[in-house]
Amino acid sequence: MKRILSGVTTALVAVVVILAILLAGVRVIGLTPFVVLSGSMEPTYHVGSLIYVKEVDPADIQVGDPITFVLDENLTVATHRVIAISEDGEHFTTKGDANDAPDGAPVYYKNLVGRPVFTIPYLGYFSNWITHPPGMYVAGAAAVVLVILLFLPNLLEKAEAADRRDAEKKKRDDRPQ
Repeated sequence: MKRILSGVTTALVAVVVILAILLAGVRVIGLTPFVVLSGSMEPTYHVGSLIYVKEVDPADIQVGDPITFVLDENLTVATHRVIAISEDGEHFTTKGDANDAPDGAPVYYKNLVGRPVFTIPYLGYFSNWITHPPGMYVAGAAAVVLVILLFLPNLLEKAEAADRRDAEKKKRDDRPQ
């Protein structure tokens, strides 16, 4: 039973560590994850994917590059492809791959977040789910259960050892003298 519990716990910890690295740990190496919420960049970036964006100098952006940028004063972030760069190099004209027309307003270079480096399909659904209720409550409860599972084998072992000591002591005390 202990082996099974230990194996399950180890597997769960491995999954949690991998997810933590994919969802938050990548920030350490300069990548910012974003969830793809619309189909404007299909088939390049599918809805529900998690894209990883690397900060880039606006001067390094070329026509044809996908870029992630702040869209409006509500800090909405979008990823579209650059179809033109202004002559002064301070504005990008963008268009979603699945859209028929260019975006209505140019992207000012200071609104550039970066360039997508890679994407993981479907992981965005999970990321979005755990950052909003009820997913965040379920994730918190799962974290508590995982911590309990981590310490449970040691607690059970200590309890067994204490029971053995008590049984031996009782056995010694019950002997006729």
